[in-house]
Amino acid sequence: MKKMKIFEPAMCCPTGLCGVGVDPELLRMSTVLETLKKHGVIVDRFNLSSAPAEFIADQTINTYINEKGTEGLPAVMLDGKIVITGRYPANEEFAKLLDLPESVLGKQKKSGSGGCGCKGGCC
Repeated sequence: MKKMKIFEPAMCCPTGLCGVGVDPELLRMSTVLETLKKHGVIVDRFNLSSAPAEFIADQTINTYINEKGTEGLPAVMLDGKIVITGRYPANEEFAKLLDLPESVLGKQKKSGSGGCGCKGGCC
């Protein structure tokens, strides 16, 4: 099974789902990762403020941060290689990267197409 890690910028809590103004993309990420977990797929998620040691211990992400800074986060790694930076994968990308059927996560609704209307996709 492929191993995916997501390295995120510093947030107030490990998931970023605290406070009054919850980012819909972080809510989507939590939902996607929980759905994957129910299907036996574990994606490790590291927040710079709550898991800084992971950023130091992983040589690939450490080099990336030293070269690009934290502005390039989130960074998604698959089997030790950075495959996406500056954004989270769409549902379809998760399925493709992890060799899963798209039906596991369903189609992501787009703004303005009768979906949820959240910026950048559905909540």
